[in-house]
Amino acid sequence: MKKRIALVLGSGGARGYAHIGVIEELERRGYDIACIAGCSMGSVVGGIYAAGKLPQYRDWIESLDYLDVLRLVDVSFRLGAIRGEKVFGQIREIVGEINIEDLRIPYTAVATDLTNQQEIWFQEGCLHQAMRASAAIPSLFTPVMQGGRMLVDGGLLNPLPIVPVVSSHCDLIVAVNLNSTNQGNYQLPVIERPPAVKKRFDSLINSLGSHLPFRRKLDTTGGDVLRLEQDSLKPRAAHIGNPWLGESSADPQGQQPAAAPQSESAPKSATGSVIVDNVGPASLLDLINQSFEVMQTSLAQYKIAGYPPDILINVPKRVCRFFEFYKAPELIALGREIASDTLDRYEAQHKK
Repeated sequence: MKKRIALVLGSGGARGYAHIGVIEELERRGYDIACIAGCSMGSVVGGIYAAGKLPQYRDWIESLDYLDVLRLVDVSFRLGAIRGEKVFGQIREIVGEINIEDLRIPYTAVATDLTNQQEIWFQEGCLHQAMRASAAIPSLFTPVMQGGRMLVDGGLLNPLPIVPVVSSHCDLIVAVNLNSTNQGNYQLPVIERPPAVKKRFDSLINSLGSHLPFRRKLDTTGGDVLRLEQDSLKPRAAHIGNPWLGESSADPQGQQPAAAPQSESAPKSATGSVIVDNVGPASLLDLINQSFEVMQTSLAQYKIAGYPPDILINVPKRVCRFFEFYKAPELIALGREIASDTLDRYEAQHKK
């Protein structure tokens, strides 16, 4: 008999594509996904799955190359870098007009109400609006206005929404955490893109001067200095990329610069690890999103401790940056690999 599971899909930007690989592995093993709760990209993938349109969505995102993703960036100058109309318009075309209560399984999308400073659960009403609100990543996508409320990404308060499925009466609760820090043995698979396309993309991105990168440096007296640098005046060999996509550019020969030697007197963290010079956000958007990720990582640990799931699938947050949405094939494959290993361990421990 199939085991019925309540699936919890966490937030984590582009890493949310790993949810697709997890779902595919669960179905391959015969688990019955009986309900879903999701936050941010977890709510998007979960909602599309509940609507029965995940294969179509996967076909679309895997067809996107660097330039395709860039064309989906509809720049905004109000409360977010991207309006999101192009991205979510495509999702609307795939899913169609459907209400949550008409989905084939129970579904919850979690958003944050900034106006009233509280967590919001969408369990009825327009699916598209629920996904859009839950995935309104601060600084990246513009917020959703609903009545007198301003709604943004649910990850601000609950990046791993386990509570909505606790009363589901399923056999197991399976949670997918996209903000793990202790999965060092997993690497993002390498899937080659056409060189000509990547070269065109890098050339276009390097011509954009709209972002304001700043890097952390130590001055000659040992003081900590923030310096603002214009790319056109002071080119850098690496880590100059699209502020939305987080793409880094190598030198013209495709070689990455060698790491700078570490000084014996280099600053160290509380754990003793060396703090490397010039490591940090490359743009204001990057700074905001890295800060958001730090917060989400901490909150996710609290949620897991408070309501431990039966199976926890941890996807390391280091495998890609928050907004590298062009890495769908790699992330789907990684999600499937991690899910397979995690389920192997669980099933080995629970053999009858």
